[in-house]
Amino acid sequence: MTDITAGQPGTRFRWPVLGDLTGLAKRGDLMLAIGVLTILVVLILPLPPMVLDIFLAVSITISVLILMTALFIQAPLEFSSFPTVLLIATMLRLSLNLASTRLILSHGHEGTAAAGHVIEAFGHFVMAGNFVIGIIVFTILVIVNFVVITKGSGRIAEVAARFHLDAMPGKQMAIDADLSAGLISEDDARKRRKDLEDESSFFGAMDGASKFVRGDAVAGLLVVFINVIGGIIIGVAQQNMTFTDAAKVYTLLTVGDGLVTQVPALIVSTAAGLLVSKAGVTGAADKALVKQLSGYPKALGMSGAVMLLLGILPGIPMLPFLILGGGASALAWYSAKRLKVTADAETASVTAAATAEPVEEPISSALKIDDLKIELGYALLPLVNSQEGGDRLTEQIKALRRALAIEMGFVMPAVRILDNVQLEANMYVIKIKEVEAGSGRIWPGQFMVMDPMGGQVNLPGIHTTEPTFGLPATWVDISQKEEAAVKGYTVVDAATVLSTHLTELLKNNTADLLSYGEVGKLIKELPKEQAELVKDIIPGQITMSGVQRVLQILLTERVSIRDLSTILEGIADALSFTRNPTSIAEHVRTRLSRQICAQYSTPAGYLPLIGLSPKWEQAFADSIVGQGDDRSLAMQPSRLSEFITLVRDRFEDAARQGENPVLVTSAGIRPFVRGIAERFRAQTTVLSQSEIHPRVRLKTVGSI
Repeated sequence: MTDITAGQPGTRFRWPVLGDLTGLAKRGDLMLAIGVLTILVVLILPLPPMVLDIFLAVSITISVLILMTALFIQAPLEFSSFPTVLLIATMLRLSLNLASTRLILSHGHEGTAAAGHVIEAFGHFVMAGNFVIGIIVFTILVIVNFVVITKGSGRIAEVAARFHLDAMPGKQMAIDADLSAGLISEDDARKRRKDLEDESSFFGAMDGASKFVRGDAVAGLLVVFINVIGGIIIGVAQQNMTFTDAAKVYTLLTVGDGLVTQVPALIVSTAAGLLVSKAGVTGAADKALVKQLSGYPKALGMSGAVMLLLGILPGIPMLPFLILGGGASALAWYSAKRLKVTADAETASVTAAATAEPVEEPISSALKIDDLKIELGYALLPLVNSQEGGDRLTEQIKALRRALAIEMGFVMPAVRILDNVQLEANMYVIKIKEVEAGSGRIWPGQFMVMDPMGGQVNLPGIHTTEPTFGLPATWVDISQKEEAAVKGYTVVDAATVLSTHLTELLKNNTADLLSYGEVGKLIKELPKEQAELVKDIIPGQITMSGVQRVLQILLTERVSIRDLSTILEGIADALSFTRNPTSIAEHVRTRLSRQICAQYSTPAGYLPLIGLSPKWEQAFADSIVGQGDDRSLAMQPSRLSEFITLVRDRFEDAARQGENPVLVTSAGIRPFVRGIAERFRAQTTVLSQSEIHPRVRLKTVGSI
């Protein structure tokens, strides 16, 4: 900003024009809008030759800048604005072409400088005094641009757009699989999805943008033809020029104008071709080309030999071929030497690693255990190594971990899969914290068929027992899969059988997998609004291990801990009258009544239940001994056996009616009823009356 003194002393005067321009330069959106409007104005208003020269220089500069940017970028997406830039550059060239046409036809009779000195210089330089040469050179440039570069880059962009769109679902599934497996974070997955969308949009836009360049080449050819014919007609008919003079002047101006337009168009077309052909190449174009072309010394050596052979043939100039052949041979020798040094260094490092004394593994490493492990017999290895997406065990386990994270509220530990030669060929073992939790036998390539009614399958095959629920099942060949489906049987593949077994085992042992560190991680990831509540109760009123124990009690009965904020609020309420984890968990269950009722409600929107009669309520209440946190159940074995029989009969009756009810008791005896029921019927859900949400619809299907 320039300040000068004007008028009285102390008075400062500021140049308003410079201030406005500086502020305008900081507004890129306004500058772009003004530039586009200027291009449109040039299409309508005539330009003086001097202004036209400036705009032509700007057009050439922009085209060179575009080419250099396309050369030096590392990846195509770094120049994602190229389709927009291409459109603006094409419009600029067409508008300048129209402005120069107006000057050529209006003032061409005044001489070769009628349309500016840039066009005159290009015309004289190319034509060399002969307008036929100029026309031929211009035509060749247009053909090279239109037929070779533009058509090729357009085809590459079209194919790239098609393949990127076709591959997009697979790439998105790969991102989701990595996220489910815990290999990447949510932010990384979001960024990779955004890059994938940008890449597909870019190549789709490039497919359409290539049509701009093709249309520009056609328009340039038509404009030159029109200018030559129109100029000769105007010069002879209106300006009284001879045919030879008119042809010479208007052809020089027209060809010069065409060259000034086509040279930037050729440069931009080359940039577009470089950009779309860069897919799959990492790094700047010069480094990628030099690295790949010099990476094969034999190819360079053969090229040098051919050059030297051509140089000694009779009639062929020897010097250029000898120079090129010698240079290629020298480069081949240097490249081979460099590759040998690199290979020797890699071999030496591998040999040193192989001959070095093996580092003894510390004994403490033997103490580490895997939270989740699947051991497979050798016949089951194709479930892991197969590249067929349908039966890959690892993919199903990734999806399982994600589903359980959503359902139960925390991420399960990673599952380690390894082979065990001591197992039978078709046997697998699932271990939780190095202790066997379940096992079974499956046959890859075959299908397990089960009768939904629980009967034996009437198909030839290997009769067995389904490992998860103990139902009769039969392994059949793939040729019988369709027949089994027609008969109404349930048909699953081997990987699904194993993953289903793993799912049930994880749900039954979720509490054991919730570690102290995982609880700390869950609490740290709570919203900031809950930070004060956490500070109030942890560790002043309850320790982190106490919170872990409450969460484990909830998970034991398959209550999701995803709503951790509500659970912590319930813990804070319960701490005012108890420190016992079981009592705290019972209070928290009341706070989660809406979630629990929704979990066991039917698709029709009601909660089926079996009520406990007042007689049994009183019997359990009278059998509780002790006070406070030391209470326990002391019921006679005969009464317990009677209760167990009644519960089993009522739930079987409800199952025959198509219902899966819950058992409802009073809050005081619920933990004791649950403790009895889980021993003989683990899937029985026991709710207290305080856990029934007021707005849930109820349906009584029986009573005990």
